[in-house]
Amino acid sequence: MISVELASRLKYFPPYLFASIDKMKQKAIESGIDVIDLSIGDPDIPTPHHIVNAMKKAVENPAHHRYPSYEGMRSYREAVARWYKKRFHVKLDPDTEVLSLIGSKEGIGHIPLAFVNPGDTVLVPSPGYPVYSAGTLFAGGKSYLMPLKEENNFLPDFTIIPHRVLANAKMIFINYPNNPTSVVASQKFYEELITIALRNNIIVCHDASYSEIFYDNKRPVSFMQIPGAKNVGIEFHSLSKTYNMTGWRIGFAVGNREVIAGLGKIKTNLDSGIFQAIQEASIVALDTGDDILSKIRKTYQMRRDALYNGLKKLGMHLIKPKATFYLWVKVPSNFDSMSFVKYILDRAGVLATPGNGFGEAGEGYVRFALTASVGRIKEAVERIQGIL
Repeated sequence: MISVELASRLKYFPPYLFASIDKMKQKAIESGIDVIDLSIGDPDIPTPHHIVNAMKKAVENPAHHRYPSYEGMRSYREAVARWYKKRFHVKLDPDTEVLSLIGSKEGIGHIPLAFVNPGDTVLVPSPGYPVYSAGTLFAGGKSYLMPLKEENNFLPDFTIIPHRVLANAKMIFINYPNNPTSVVASQKFYEELITIALRNNIIVCHDASYSEIFYDNKRPVSFMQIPGAKNVGIEFHSLSKTYNMTGWRIGFAVGNREVIAGLGKIKTNLDSGIFQAIQEASIVALDTGDDILSKIRKTYQMRRDALYNGLKKLGMHLIKPKATFYLWVKVPSNFDSMSFVKYILDRAGVLATPGNGFGEAGEGYVRFALTASVGRIKEAVERIQGIL
């Protein structure tokens, strides 16, 4: 038997947050607990029928059974450009400013490999999606954590970042509507970000995966809508949350053509593109009318209201989400993030995600996902009420 030793880079990684959560869930189920899972952001609403039907038809086309193009079918990239023009009034060149991704996570994880050298600094929000730091570490970079605090509306405060850090930073990850805090960013914030990026030569990577899950008919702004955005960076998007296609693994990156080309060079060396039948179905998804998406948003809004109102009545501190399908909730003063998650799972059979899993600045919070019916959400609130 050989002696197997992990590469040193892997020794710096904690267990992946959501894999750990899944183990907790399985253990609770095996012990007989009826678990209401509000932890992982995996939509329980099925993919719309017309998209599934398009996939069935596309699978039968032998032309799709061969290797796909690395950068994505041109018809898919044209559909992305068409969607951006319709949704955000942003014009994109499908040949140079659009790149297909095997889900936005893949692109986010790979982009530091294209631009970050060992020892380079990457600005990363905390709390934030763990892949921002993971991709940075794989590239040999160092994450400089930008705390997202409630008193600053969970936006990074650029004024407290030392000048030397900004001057040496290669890249910055930004994510609005935000996971896990659910807040949105204004045009003014993006304008400030562009000014800082230009001044310090920083590549902006904006994760906009939740832009289409919004409430009260208040559509979030795209980073790409802001004048000068293409001069400094790109925007990542995914069909996962918008069209309930998490398992399909398809997304895209758009924006600065040099940054897109760099990410594309990494991808041509590491993957062979997306199954073309999925791209064909995704073209149908991107051309979907807003009536279907509106129904999805209304479902989440009913769930949001049920959970927000319920937790508020219990005296818990939280902000009403304007977007995403998450609620970012302060834990009672006698708990930390993980102990509260374990407490409500063991005593109430309700599973949430500990805030510190998104970074140190997430300590003291938990994230609830709106991935259960209104009835189950109300039951979850009643169960939590019984143990607080």
